[in-house]
Amino acid sequence: MQTEIDISSIPKRTLFSGEEIPCMGLGTFGSDKYGPEEIAEAVYEGIRIGYRIIDCASVYQNEDLIGKSILRAEAQEIIKRDDLFITSKVWNDMHEHVRESCEKSLRDLQLDRIDLYFVHWPFPNYHAPGCSGDSRNPDSRPFSVDEFVNTWRQCEELVDEGLARYIGMSNMTVRKLEAVLPYCRILPAALEMECHPSFQQQELYEYAVGHGIQPIGYCPLGSPSRPERDRTAGDISDLQMPEILEIAERHHVHPAVICLKWAVQRGQIPIPFSVKKEQLKANLMAAAGDPLTRQEMEQIRLADKNCRLIKGQVFLWEGARGWEELWDM
Repeated sequence: MQTEIDISSIPKRTLFSGEEIPCMGLGTFGSDKYGPEEIAEAVYEGIRIGYRIIDCASVYQNEDLIGKSILRAEAQEIIKRDDLFITSKVWNDMHEHVRESCEKSLRDLQLDRIDLYFVHWPFPNYHAPGCSGDSRNPDSRPFSVDEFVNTWRQCEELVDEGLARYIGMSNMTVRKLEAVLPYCRILPAALEMECHPSFQQQELYEYAVGHGIQPIGYCPLGSPSRPERDRTAGDISDLQMPEILEIAERHHVHPAVICLKWAVQRGQIPIPFSVKKEQLKANLMAAAGDPLTRQEMEQIRLADKNCRLIKGQVFLWEGARGWEELWDM
């Protein structure tokens, strides 16, 4: 069966192994607004349209239904398993039980291997799905190099045993990477990081690229549907930034398309989320054709507001001064 979009028109990114993967993925976190059935259907539709990277996580509580969508697409001969690049993540409460966490994701997704398995957050500070933004776990504690390296060792064993092809890190800082990379026997293939025009994280981005780590940008549209607990008064809407609106008008497209074009041309892999077919298609098509000019890319670079949207305050420990401590600020 032919996909709706010619996937050969989608640029590729090259991992440190030399393997090429598409420059655009499909996010699957939307549990605060959409049910797992809707998200699983969006994954099926996304695969049918032409998405090949599917970004999953155990804490999203939908991997079992996403697994059925993948099997459905395979049964209809839309794709073969090797056509897909599936990621998942170990949640904070499973840092001591990485293999168990990975094996559950494999069962839920009905896969024999994960293509890329992330440490979702760099500390074991548990926050139950659906808890309020004011909820705090009394066992939360600051980042520990020793604890993280212990978790990473378990991830490396997943690669040794063929359960994961690559492993990666997420929600890190330059300081944390500097502290843990010297202890890595297997280096991270990718780094998931919040990344959008109003929050570009240039220093972290350049550090990752300089160490052969592929940046994957979450919230590439500024996460307009993010949970209320992640919203604060000073947040900036990327889709309303004057620079983005001006460039979108020039290209006769929705501002979301400009955010994604910027991300792709910069070199990261954005993973936008949507459950609507027309948005799924428009997001993927943003990677192909009608590139931004050098001047437009510079205009967006200069528009960076250093506006972090996912602050992670739910992971704070007793005595912490504020969410800035999570990010070594």
